Amino acid sequence: MGNPSFFRREIFRRAGSCFAFWLLLAGGIALIAAPARAQTPSPLAEWQYSSGIQLQRLFEPTVPTWQTELGLGAEGQPEYDGAGRYQIMPGPVIDIRYKDIAFASTGEGIGANLFSFRHVRFGAAITYDLGRSPHVDGKALSGLGTIHPAPEIKIFADYTLSESVPIDIRVDARKQLGATNGYIADVGAYMPLPGSSQQFAWFAGPTVTLADNRYMNAYFGISNHQAQQTTYRRYKAWGGLKSAGLGVSMVYFVNPHVILTLNGAFDRLLGAAANSPITVSKYQATTTVAALYKF
Repeated sequence: MGNPSFFRREIFRRAGSCFAFWLLLAGGIALIAAPARAQTPSPLAEWQYSSGIQLQRLFEPTVPTWQTELGLGAEGQPEYDGAGRYQIMPGPVIDIRYKDIAFASTGEGIGANLFSFRHVRFGAAITYDLGRSPHVDGKALSGLGTIHPAPEIKIFADYTLSESVPIDIRVDARKQLGATNGYIADVGAYMPLPGSSQQFAWFAGPTVTLADNRYMNAYFGISNHQAQQTTYRRYKAWGGLKSAGLGVSMVYFVNPHVILTLNGAFDRLLGAAANSPITVSKYQATTTVAALYKF
């Protein structure tokens, strides 16, 4: 695995910030991103937004007071969950972290670690779902209406096995306040891979996503009204497994301040999501690249 001290310099991909500053900044970013994006901030695995954070705490008990990373990135992802066509979207990447207490992020939201130890981290955050526009795909979603953006309350927990077996297990659950009013949750794990060093680090791991009836029906179901407006038959989506997949995250330190990242995720829709009439492809892939400056 190389020298464990490389975690000191591991990118906090979706790290934190002071709340007043971020509330203003995140609102501006959301306004910029909302017209282009069809769904949640990213279909990457949830652990990919925070890969390395708990591992840093394990190997480096004393973390810096501030960690700030600003940059630009681009993401290639399906036009909507279950789409067969892809789109590329550029956008800002802003990651700031204050000690081991508060965080904010375009991916993780605004939150705090309620408690954090070497092996365990538990916290809560406010994040967001940008919903889905029926105009993102000219045919498949026509007549299905808009799923409006909505804030979400999220709780999460990380548990890292040990220094000798640095596998981090992450669980999170999110409740939408508006839009679908549903619940969605992820269970995943990741670990650093051989070849990681002070200059280059990479991680990989699986994730399973679950959602309740309300969330699944909003994104994958067809109501009686929608069936009358489209050529789709009525379809009642049930809760349970939504998808399962694998993610890989890579970080390269050009120098102590310039960081390049590459992330990829591949998953398969399951259950009601896979069987939905609007699902063109059960297999979904996402790639993101970013260049950041670390202050």
